[in-house]
Amino acid sequence: MKSILKFYKQHAALFEFLKLLIFLYLFVFSLELMGTSLKMFGKGLATNLIQTTTNPLVGLFIGILATSFIQSSSSTTSIVVGLVGGGVLNVANAIPIIMGANIGTSVTNTLASLTQINRNIEFQRSFSVAVVHDFFNLLAVIVIFPLQYFTNFLGQIASFMGEEFQHIGGLKFLSPVKAITKPVVGVIKNWIGDQPWILLVLSFVCLLLALSQMVKSLKALVVTRAEAWFDRYLFKTPLRAFLVGLMLTVMVQSSSITTSLAVPMAGAGLLTIVQIFPYTVGANIGTTVTAILAALVTGNLSAIIVAFSHLLFNISGMIIWWPLKFVPVSLAQRFSKFATRKKLIPVFYILIVFFLIPILLIYFLR
Repeated sequence: MKSILKFYKQHAALFEFLKLLIFLYLFVFSLELMGTSLKMFGKGLATNLIQTTTNPLVGLFIGILATSFIQSSSSTTSIVVGLVGGGVLNVANAIPIIMGANIGTSVTNTLASLTQINRNIEFQRSFSVAVVHDFFNLLAVIVIFPLQYFTNFLGQIASFMGEEFQHIGGLKFLSPVKAITKPVVGVIKNWIGDQPWILLVLSFVCLLLALSQMVKSLKALVVTRAEAWFDRYLFKTPLRAFLVGLMLTVMVQSSSITTSLAVPMAGAGLLTIVQIFPYTVGANIGTTVTAILAALVTGNLSAIIVAFSHLLFNISGMIIWWPLKFVPVSLAQRFSKFATRKKLIPVFYILIVFFLIPILLIYFLR
């Protein structure tokens, strides 16, 4: 027994790292399970909402609401691509939906941060890195939507790129993360049956457990000075952090997972909001890559144009707000301090921004 304890103490960092990997899997699994349950609730609703798009402004809020329901900008984009290809939507009305999807997908990492709401310091760090993603996407839409509405510059550039790349071909990329989580989710879904409420509750329990244990493991690794590895290699410069976010999102095929991973790292004090901001921007770019590759495989010009417009929107947002990153960063920091003092504010924020405002505006603007 003493020899086992001695071995554990000598290799504590290794054991904490293994523990981190186990709960990282549980974390990603919980997000996949949550997405599956919400798609069972809302995919039909999302499709119906998108089909009833009447003008670009309504489309923007439909994109926010539909993606908030199914928590997957990729699913929203896929629905939009299918409707554009079928002639139900035109590209000009489809692009604002994609913009809204960018905002809606950030609800996942904001929800993940709420699991630490009873620990003030951790919650303030976690919530700030969650909402900086929200604020970046909101600010990008505030600037780019009017430009797009009056000039259709995204549609024009995307159309040119689509015509140039239409016959180049693409490839289908299998996410290794989805490959190891989807089968387990499928087994649980088949076992429980058509009961999305049970799946949703189970996903939140798994998420809560995974995040709490990941923060503990990350804190232990910080004590062993493992944070130096993050500072020295992965997040040493903004460009490197951007590339990490981009490549990781291409690998897992979900910006929600990538940005949600930053929540426990921030909560544990492993990374700062300044380091995570470029990582978040990289995740925004990365989430468009697999859609472009999939669209190129089909050779459908409309699908390719929509996929490229998503990429161009995110690049435009990056060009505008990367040099002015102090704006979303400072807004997120101030809001997180306020939310830490008033614990109902984060809940109202999610309900109002992602659900109530879109529902009301869709209803009154139609």
